[in-house]
Amino acid sequence: MTVIVTAFERSPDRGRGLARDMRVRWALEEVGQPYEVRLLSFEAMKEPAHLALHPFGQIPTYEEGDLALFESGPIVFHIAERHAGLLPDDANARARAITWMFAALNTVEPPIFDRDLARILEREQPWHEQRLRVLEDSIRKRLAGLSSRLGDADWLDGAFSAGDLLMVTVLRRLHGSSLLGEHPNLSAYVARGEARPAYQRAFDAQLAVFTAASTG
Repeated sequence: MTVIVTAFERSPDRGRGLARDMRVRWALEEVGQPYEVRLLSFEAMKEPAHLALHPFGQIPTYEEGDLALFESGPIVFHIAERHAGLLPDDANARARAITWMFAALNTVEPPIFDRDLARILEREQPWHEQRLRVLEDSIRKRLAGLSSRLGDADWLDGAFSAGDLLMVTVLRRLHGSSLLGEHPNLSAYVARGEARPAYQRAFDAQLAVFTAASTG
């Protein structure tokens, strides 16, 4: 059965690999599973056909035969459970890798994503600078804990896992800010993730969509 992933027809990230279908593409590339991509306009994302797959009208979704999933975290988890390469065989190590998946999406990502939204949508508000300071203080606390736990290791818990895949995609949103640069081991950690051949294939595939949309 062919896997079908939905993605933006014209991604607001301008091909920087920040749209959340990148996580799913990367996971599929890591485990060597072929997939097809169905591109959606913002209008199509709100139509009944897509809302039947994703009740909140977002991307990505994942279809495989009779199975339809939405939200990047559960989709990556499903891929990792079905195919070798993203979760350890040892039960305890597997549980720790899953813990890091949740930590990436539930603890580290929220203030980082909110900072992005505040910088785009709230810049004209009188409380904008105060809001940014609060969010960046929260991000610094998260990064300090993460940096301390990572130390000089290559990955969060032994071999590369789905936990690292999600954490790297979350931290990439801080490219261009001084926040990530305050922790050289985290900058190097992100660079290691980006250097993986599977990441490169996924990034190139997503960038090609934006390039085609921009020149079409």
